[in-house]
Amino acid sequence: MMSVPNILTILRLAAAPGVVIMFLYFNRPAADWFALILFVAAALTDFLDGYLARKWKQESKLGAMLDPIADKAMVVIALLVITGFSGMDPWILLPATIIMFREVFVSGLREFLGDTAGTLKVTQMAKW
Repeated sequence: MMSVPNILTILRLAAAPGVVIMFLYFNRPAADWFALILFVAAALTDFLDGYLARKWKQESKLGAMLDPIADKAMVVIALLVITGFSGMDPWILLPATIIMFREVFVSGLREFLGDTAGTLKVTQMAKW
């Protein structure tokens, strides 16, 4: 049976492409607002799923695997939308590239560390 925290994580993962879909069905600036609302709702579920999993002692391997994937999907898709609508402005591309590099680097580092990656605790600052 799926736990509420895992369901929230799966919903966040499904919401990631929804940010782009907003621009397929709505014109700007309405699409901007709908995408923002979806992104903020997803961010709130990111906090809520971890909080509930710890509080209700429902931490799972599935949640531990899907949570960073959902986080990275939201970040990467949002950056793609921003850079796409910026007309590929270098002043937007540079920070987007740095953010995406960091996402890939951290994922690669965790993969490299394997089982010992659990010893790398996420700080409160990193969460924010």
